[in-house]
Amino acid sequence: MRIAKLMSAAVVAVAAMTPAAWAQYPEQPLTIIVPWSAGGGTDAAARMIGSLLERDLGQPVKVINRTGGSGVVGHSAIANAAPDGYTLGLITSEINMMHWMGLTDLTYEAYEPLAMMNEDPAGVHVKADSEWNDLKSMIEDIRANPGKFKGTGTGLGGSWHLALAGLLNKLDISADAMPWIPSKGAATGLLDVVAGGADVAPVSLPEATSLVEAGKLKTLAIMAGERAKNFPDVPTVEEAIGVSWNQGVWRGMVTPAGVDAEIRQTLMAALEKVYNDPEYVEFMNSRGFGLRWMDGPGFATYLAESDKELGAVLKAIGLAK
Repeated sequence: MRIAKLMSAAVVAVAAMTPAAWAQYPEQPLTIIVPWSAGGGTDAAARMIGSLLERDLGQPVKVINRTGGSGVVGHSAIANAAPDGYTLGLITSEINMMHWMGLTDLTYEAYEPLAMMNEDPAGVHVKADSEWNDLKSMIEDIRANPGKFKGTGTGLGGSWHLALAGLLNKLDISADAMPWIPSKGAATGLLDVVAGGADVAPVSLPEATSLVEAGKLKTLAIMAGERAKNFPDVPTVEEAIGVSWNQGVWRGMVTPAGVDAEIRQTLMAALEKVYNDPEYVEFMNSRGFGLRWMDGPGFATYLAESDKELGAVLKAIGLAK
């Protein structure tokens, strides 16, 4: 009888214990996989996020760079990690481009979205002495003189190429109307515009700031839903021509698909604290990175819409496989 009573008391005690009494997530260090090289913008953002997550979660957070395959290697490593909540990833806008171009079968559906942490919309930058003083006049010239003007700022099919091609496609203008000159990056492309080798570089505003401030370039519009806080005088595309077109590059935190819902909620809450932390805001502002927050469900909706949108652009310019 005594043994039975003791066993009964033990059962009651166990039942009264919360899950946290058994184990409080996280119980071990976490890892953030970055699909791009150390020292770059995505790597820097991941390390800042990781350092602030450590404060809230009480566990070390290690950043690992998995590069190669134009982002395929790292994005795949995130998707293929154990869905236990201990491996996170900072994915980028390339996830919605790679599979359309035949580089991988991987799509955004391989992840559980946690939060968008940053977005840098494309700006429309032209030479300071260009005859174009607004986006409307630029678009009218492109439509009237197909093939005469050229764009640059990244490789063929890169984010900035799709930003401009997508805008033209939205306006029912063939992408061929403005041929694209591939460049090694935004800096090279911007200098090409300054030198007169190209006419437009649709790259982020921070990337063009020094040349704009030096009087070498001017910015006609930004491809975003609202004006940038750091560049309040630059109109949105919709303000400039009455057509909504938002495009740029972004970074967002995810886990592999299949992670427990309660763990995801813990991570989403922690990431929201990171996003609102003055240290994170100061870091992003100092780097010229745009701040944009989306929670997990909002980010999931955005990923699906962006994937469809970029697929349509890649098909329009003949780069979809």
